[in-house]
Amino acid sequence: MKASEFKARCLQLMDEVAATGVPIVITKNGVPVAQLAPLEQRPETLFGLHRGDIELSGDVVSPIDAPWESAR
Repeated sequence: MKASEFKARCLQLMDEVAATGVPIVITKNGVPVAQLAPLEQRPETLFGLHRGDIELSGDVVSPIDAPWESAR
């Protein structure tokens, strides 16, 4: 998209990118100079980041019966 076209439609394009998530490349004299992309929100902390993605099965705290290789 040309810079002049971007300038004329800036607010509309910002709403469009926010709604669709598709970035727009802005050119000046046919050369890409900028990209308008949706902002990725990062969590404040990594604690609980994968909640719901990982499933624990069985007892993960108790020792196992097999000897460790490092203990040999």
